[in-house]
Amino acid sequence: MVQHEIASAAFRDAQLRSERLRVFGIVIFVVIFLLIAIVRVFVVRTVARSAFPVWDLALPAGIILYELWMLRRINRALHEGRSLASWFWVLSTILETSIPAVVIAFLSSREIEAAYRPVATPALLGFFIFIILSTLRLTNWICYLSGAVAAVTYVSAALHLGWRPPVPGIAASPAQTSVTSNAILFLVGGAVAGIVAGQIRKFIEAALREAETKRKLATVEHDLQVARSIQQSLLPKEKPQIAGFDIAGWNKSADDTSGDYFDWVSLPNGNLVAMLADVTGHGIGPALLAAVCRAYARASFNVEPDISSALAHINQALARDLTVGRFVTFVAAVCGSNGKDTEILSAGHGPLFIYSRSEDSFMELTAHAVPFGILPIFNSEPPTKVQLQPGDMLLLATDGFYEWENDMGEQFGAQRLMDAVRASRDLPSPEIIAKLHEAVIQFSNGTRQQDDLTAVLIKGV
Repeated sequence: MVQHEIASAAFRDAQLRSERLRVFGIVIFVVIFLLIAIVRVFVVRTVARSAFPVWDLALPAGIILYELWMLRRINRALHEGRSLASWFWVLSTILETSIPAVVIAFLSSREIEAAYRPVATPALLGFFIFIILSTLRLTNWICYLSGAVAAVTYVSAALHLGWRPPVPGIAASPAQTSVTSNAILFLVGGAVAGIVAGQIRKFIEAALREAETKRKLATVEHDLQVARSIQQSLLPKEKPQIAGFDIAGWNKSADDTSGDYFDWVSLPNGNLVAMLADVTGHGIGPALLAAVCRAYARASFNVEPDISSALAHINQALARDLTVGRFVTFVAAVCGSNGKDTEILSAGHGPLFIYSRSEDSFMELTAHAVPFGILPIFNSEPPTKVQLQPGDMLLLATDGFYEWENDMGEQFGAQRLMDAVRASRDLPSPEIIAKLHEAVIQFSNGTRQQDDLTAVLIKGV
């Protein structure tokens, strides 16, 4: 059965390198065979010099030169990134596997009776060498061809020396039956070599697929790291400077990229808007939508300083980009230039936590409207207006905090979140967020982070 060519440059190179190894194997075999013959004639002198004609040197030399020519073609194909033609594989298989038959027919010892030369000549073993080495061509039909060529040329050499196949009903000589058995063995050997070559090919294909998968994963990992770097560069680098407020933001993604983001922008009227968004899901897709949402939000607040109008403008822009099933929860808090007034409006994001230092209590706010991307028209309740006195806090946090489960399947919850913030209320806003994160990590008891974590804390000073 002819195997389909694998459209893979990596497999082509692997096959050529394997063929180069096969050529080296043949050259080494011929050189060793030649050295043994020379030692027998000129060193130990177990063979008379007269029995060592010039052809005994010319044939190995010719084989070596032919294999070196093949090696040159293989190296050139590797260098040029191309495959060898099919005729090359067929012709070289026929020529090489026929070599032992040539030796048996014309160069075998004249001291052996002609009828026994096909079974008594050491060159007989050469057929098995070529059949075994054919497995390195990684193609089963080449091995089948090698076995068939060995059987046919071997029988032809035997016929040339006077061998005749056994006739049914007539007693056959040992030479007659041995030649037949050897020819059958060559055919079987080619079949077995084909099976082995097929298995080797499968292993190489699997290894190449694994290597290709690893390469693609490395490329994806690199791209994700680039995306993460870009996304992180879009987050604010410094705390905003506005009188009466201590503001900090923090983000930690569950994957390489995050579907959450926070941002703040100074408005032309001297106010400052702090924003937090959570796109459904996490990973590269939500990260792209988060970047789009950030751009729309910045543009909208520059055009529409009114918080309700700005969110309506963001919803209208995002609706064109969000596919079915995708939505964005979003909350904005406008901090007044007077240092106290804060206006809050949430599109599907909640709960929001407001801490009163004087009363040492929290108030939870629910969303004022549905998330972005649900409805084409943004309809919301009026924004919530509060005055943050010194020590008061407004916490905007994504659900990754209070939905994180520990090893018992229990969620961190809103109450633990409020307790963690209360316990660190006297610290600056960045340290309060850090303490909140520490409390979540300690509660999780080693469970994996499943969702992005993002928080913005606005503290009155």
